[in-house]
Amino acid sequence: MPVFVWQGRLGGALKKGEMEAPSKSAVLARLRQMQIQPIPNRIKEKGRLFDLSLTFASITTRDLVVFTRQLSTMIDAGLPLVRGLDIIAAQHSNQKFKKIIVKVKEEVEAGSTFADALSKHPKVFNNLYIQLIKAGETGGVLDIILQRLADYLEKMDTIKRKIKGAMVYPSIVIGVAVMVLAIVIIFVVPVFAEMFKDMGTTLPSLTQLVVDISFFARNNILYIIAAIAIIFFLAGFFYNKSVRARRLLDAFLLKIWLIGPLLLKTIIARFCRTLATLTAGGIAILDGLEITAKASGNIITQEAILEARRAVTEGQTLAEPLATRPKLFPPMVVQMISVGEQTGALEDMLNKIADFYEEEVDIAVASLLSALEPIMITFLGATVGVIVVSMYLPMFKLISTLAD
Repeated sequence: MPVFVWQGRLGGALKKGEMEAPSKSAVLARLRQMQIQPIPNRIKEKGRLFDLSLTFASITTRDLVVFTRQLSTMIDAGLPLVRGLDIIAAQHSNQKFKKIIVKVKEEVEAGSTFADALSKHPKVFNNLYIQLIKAGETGGVLDIILQRLADYLEKMDTIKRKIKGAMVYPSIVIGVAVMVLAIVIIFVVPVFAEMFKDMGTTLPSLTQLVVDISFFARNNILYIIAAIAIIFFLAGFFYNKSVRARRLLDAFLLKIWLIGPLLLKTIIARFCRTLATLTAGGIAILDGLEITAKASGNIITQEAILEARRAVTEGQTLAEPLATRPKLFPPMVVQMISVGEQTGALEDMLNKIADFYEEEVDIAVASLLSALEPIMITFLGATVGVIVVSMYLPMFKLISTLAD
């Protein structure tokens, strides 16, 4: 049985000690029985410096969806929140998530609200999740909010999986192409270069260029790999740290053929689904727009949504500022939002727009795959063809010289 180091207060005096118990919650209960007010964040399991299963484990959206749906079902069935969290933690296979659920349960037992307990784990539970939980606790409809959250997370995860799935095939083809080209340039071309050297003839310009590239790559392979790694690292660093860099890249991505329309449809679907979920959960439209802007995933649309929020604070409808950005929010989206505002059915309209654009994402993904396949095959064939032709040109030249 694990040993816990604890701290607590008894009559205003700070007390410390060690206790053998099956869990941290058992330590809390036993200290209260001893009339000691425990300090939850000062209770630690002794001797566990690190755990590889926790270090390398990751918490997926699927884990969050299952947790949310299970908790919704348990609360709807009449189980207390703490009991529901305890049951889910006991049966969860992801040790990292299990540890977080146990911590949340202990915070709730110590008197925190569920939303406040979740807010201490922002990498797992984002602001949207926490705000909806807070609204659910305030309105006494936590089970309904959890159900809506599970539906929302599932739909967002579905879109993400479709886009990631669409990228698998191109990634494999590009990876194989790079590997084949690297093998040809580093290992095959030098063999031909030695043969041409023995011939003693002047190489054609194309052949000389390929040979020069081959020798440069072979002699500087480690520097090339290091340079590529540094470029990717710096690009990621500046993207995360510089607003200007993010704005330039996000604007560029939205303009790329096929990729831009796919990203825009994904962003619109996320915007409408997120705002619909927030308004349905009782979040004010201004707060909902602020949360939605941060969840948009693109700084260009984020700034557009925040501009719309400022316009709404000045008395405009949501549709009016969105109508000024037709490249980001098409007329159909603006018109449906306007109708929703006029009829008091904004949530329903937003969900319908999200449904429509989620289907459009499927079509855009299929179009992207259909276009990328011939492009990649043509590029790979042309590149290999140029190398092959460049290797045979000296032979043709030699044959024509002998014939003369």
